[in-house]
Amino acid sequence: MNTNAMQAATKVCHVVAMPYPARGHINPLLILSKLLASKKDDILVTFVLTEEWHRTIASEVFPPNIRFATISNDVIPSAQLQAADVVTFFRAVKLMAAPFEQILDRLDPPVTTIITDILLPFVIEAGYNRNIPVALFWAPSATTFTILYHAHLFDKGIPVNMEENGNDVVDFIPGISSIRIVDLPRVFLKNDQVLTLQRWPYEFPSSKVKYLLFGTVYELESQVCDVFKEKLEYPAYSVGPLIPYYELDCESSTNGNDQEPHYIEWLNSQPTSSVLYISMGSLFSISSAQMDEMVTGLKISGVRFLWVARDDAYRLQEDCRDLGLVVPWCHQLKVLSHSSVGGFLTHCGWNSILEAGFAGVPLLTFPLFGDQITQGKQAVEDLKVGLRLKKEMGDKTLVTREEIAKTIQTLMDVDSSEREELVKRAKEVQEICQAAVKKGGSSDADLDAFIQNISQG
Repeated sequence: MNTNAMQAATKVCHVVAMPYPARGHINPLLILSKLLASKKDDILVTFVLTEEWHRTIASEVFPPNIRFATISNDVIPSAQLQAADVVTFFRAVKLMAAPFEQILDRLDPPVTTIITDILLPFVIEAGYNRNIPVALFWAPSATTFTILYHAHLFDKGIPVNMEENGNDVVDFIPGISSIRIVDLPRVFLKNDQVLTLQRWPYEFPSSKVKYLLFGTVYELESQVCDVFKEKLEYPAYSVGPLIPYYELDCESSTNGNDQEPHYIEWLNSQPTSSVLYISMGSLFSISSAQMDEMVTGLKISGVRFLWVARDDAYRLQEDCRDLGLVVPWCHQLKVLSHSSVGGFLTHCGWNSILEAGFAGVPLLTFPLFGDQITQGKQAVEDLKVGLRLKKEMGDKTLVTREEIAKTIQTLMDVDSSEREELVKRAKEVQEICQAAVKKGGSSDADLDAFIQNISQG
């Protein structure tokens, strides 16, 4: 290698990004990688994921300074196991440690920074052992992070009977004024009633970690973000919403041979704010009995809908063909940004909540598991942009068709004062989210600060 080439190689900021192998973790870290790559041409990102997940994004177009490294499917069980047995899948993920280190050691140019999902402690160790600075990435809300991070304050966990004291209030978590026990993230749930909040299993000393990245918007969770800005010896950045907002300006025209997806064409034919968008995420499923109540309640409500459904859920189209459309996939942010969409029934993944926020769409919350429980509470009580559709915890607690129909009608009734307040607040959140990513906004500024730090080595 000649002198000029050697100098050029040393100037490259080579970032390795390693997500937890689940869609809700991969997507935001991938978007963060795209933002990093778009900010500076001399940033090279190597994104590491399993062969199975790589196939799902293989058709997408990426900038030339993003490349991929894959871990064989022989190492880790299929992603389908995750929905069936979260605990077993979580334990199996650590099998990725050895192949990840092999990838790390053969990359060229040398890696200058690692961004890893917090749920992958073996990546932290790999970076520390090689003297590579590590940035931790947290995809769910910052509020869920502070609860888990401070789990030791609960003193060996808290066995709780939801029927007896689920409404008791906890007021000692830094960054959170108060929260009901029933709204804590479900780390472990037994018999649908007893919850044990386990101690956070990881520590992140400054000797091993140099940065913390939240996929949130500072203004939406400022009190929690400030806790970590003050508490940690290394900088904490808020760089969300990590959603594909930049694609909204790149919609294909309908001229010539270009054609809108059929679901967009269908939305184009619907009245303003008349459609309820429904998506329950890609991982967990609601029970068959609850699905029956949901479908019947939707029919009773008489509200138009666009439903993203998986597996055998195409039977929904037969049951509700006169009211709406069922699709296996859609560009969620483009759908939420469409003028005919007036509400979003969601499982309360943080990415979905932020996409609704960016689009200014009010929510019906139906959390299923883990961080979704707390984030559903945030949407309704903190952000005040939604109504609870699922008010009780537990898979065996059915939300009835009558309650579903009534709540949907309340959200979607354009003459309802309750909807008017939700829409007003949703528009305020929209302004916050959109301002954060503009030049000089809170997230844009934090991203620039992070890039400056990692570029200095």
